[in-house]
Amino acid sequence: MNSDELRNKYIDFFVSKGHARITGQSLIPENDPTVLFTTAGMHPLVPYLLGEPHPAGTRLTDYQKCIRTGDIDAVGDPHHLTFFEMLGNWSLGDYFKEDAISMSFEFLTSPKWLGIPVEKLSVTCFAGDDEVPRDEESASVWKRMGIPEDRIFFLGRGDNWWGPAGETGPCGPDTEMFIDTGRDACGDDCRPGCPCGKYFEVWNDVFMQYNKQADGSFIPLERTCVDTGMGIERTVAVLQGKRSVYETEAFTPLISGIERLSGKQYGKDEGDDTSIRIIADHVRTSVFILGDERGVKPSNLGQGYILRRLIRRAVRHGLKLGIDRAFLSELADIVFERYGLPYPELIAARAFVREELTAEEGRFSETLKKGEHEFEKLLPNLKKSKSGVIPGRVAFRLYDTYGFPLEITEELAAEHGLTVDREGFEKSFEKHQELSKKGAEKSFKGGLADHSERTTALHTATHLLHKALRMVLGEHVQQKGSNITAERLRFDFVHPEKMSDEEVRRVEEIVNQQIDRDLPVTMEMMGLEEARAAGALAFFESKYGEQVKVYSIGDFSKEVCGGPHVEHTGQLGRFKITKEQSSSAGVRRIRAVLEDR
Repeated sequence: MNSDELRNKYIDFFVSKGHARITGQSLIPENDPTVLFTTAGMHPLVPYLLGEPHPAGTRLTDYQKCIRTGDIDAVGDPHHLTFFEMLGNWSLGDYFKEDAISMSFEFLTSPKWLGIPVEKLSVTCFAGDDEVPRDEESASVWKRMGIPEDRIFFLGRGDNWWGPAGETGPCGPDTEMFIDTGRDACGDDCRPGCPCGKYFEVWNDVFMQYNKQADGSFIPLERTCVDTGMGIERTVAVLQGKRSVYETEAFTPLISGIERLSGKQYGKDEGDDTSIRIIADHVRTSVFILGDERGVKPSNLGQGYILRRLIRRAVRHGLKLGIDRAFLSELADIVFERYGLPYPELIAARAFVREELTAEEGRFSETLKKGEHEFEKLLPNLKKSKSGVIPGRVAFRLYDTYGFPLEITEELAAEHGLTVDREGFEKSFEKHQELSKKGAEKSFKGGLADHSERTTALHTATHLLHKALRMVLGEHVQQKGSNITAERLRFDFVHPEKMSDEEVRRVEEIVNQQIDRDLPVTMEMMGLEEARAAGALAFFESKYGEQVKVYSIGDFSKEVCGGPHVEHTGQLGRFKITKEQSSSAGVRRIRAVLEDR
């Protein structure tokens, strides 16, 4: 079974069980500013898992693009990935452990679906501790499904517990499913989760049944939820009997392309294999970041910094393989061909992706030249050091300022009898990551830095602003993005030229008139076409499901939106535009605030 077949079977199965198919969301998180990328299928659904009603109902299923940046340095072995696809199904206050486990078991073992022999299946459940009891309920369901007691393992919080996302909130035990690969056990205590590779995890059912309090206690939730996830690449590998995800069709076309470009043969030399895997993973991930509906360009901060790091690491390993020309766009074409059907946004962005990859390759070529020149300038002083060690902060400055990879600094250092303080480099790098993360908390696209009273008010004000802009400038005005913190709103919109002072004044006046009218803010759920027929603005189709939320502000504004909003406009205060400027070609940007009356 290949990944396309698994993806389709999973969705078909859960639709047959009454789940609504929803669309996976962007790699750039909208509801969780604490991470740079969407790291799990549940991230876009956090508001609904926390209690907000979902337009599509209480049973949902989808496939989601995910990236885990913590694995970048581990990529190169046969198992780690940065980008992966996650299958998921959710119950929002609907079914719980009995139905979730029985559906998981049916999909895994039924000949109609995956047909995995029951005797190859092992599971883990939460072992319990002083705060929460052992999860005997899940274990008993597994026994009824036919899993014998000696293949049910009880593990602690580090293995079988999820959440809460912060210090307090919904959380609970999980149960994980593993396939026995048939390899010999590494010892008497070998069990699912053991790193030896005998057991291969394929699925995880999370049961949100507790609410953690500020005092550390756990109170049972009245509304319990189920959040599940199955990684496509890992599951396909085990279903195909492969020892590595890189042996599946997700990567074999890319690996063949790298072999053709480099003249190297995969499987002949472990060093070459490592470089080939790094290039294959990083190119695939870079294409998905650039090709995302909220895609970013390479830069030195946030998501752009990760993208730049991936691209340049791929180029570096291309050089190690002997590839002495630009090659990333050629490999990107393989990714488009492989993933264009399930992710049509990639095809739409194809020209942009190829252009950015080629440009970054060119920049990195210049970077290598500049970095080597800078290293040569530093060398006389470095050689004078009695320790023979290049300080970590110096190596990081070469990396951060010139994009000069640490391994190249180390290679050049070794040629001159020097070493590099890797620990010092890592400390400088971690400090930089923390700054990037803090920046992401204020700059993640499409959304709010939090759901506080101030950001909620500013969010509602963007609806008034959007309508006022269309009234003053014309109906060609469309929202292109927004970013809202507790201090201000930022609103990007389509318009070909700078607004005049009179146009800015008129927009402010219209918005404040609606605030003075103290209009009610109401929400209805309806189909997308029904919403459009009712006059609702809707410009982000890839974000919408079959059912959408339509927010109306009195008789003034009607727009499809995920919320949150105030109850009436009189709560907003005085609206003031602080800046109008260009954002990009054909796109203007307004910054505005709400002042107390």
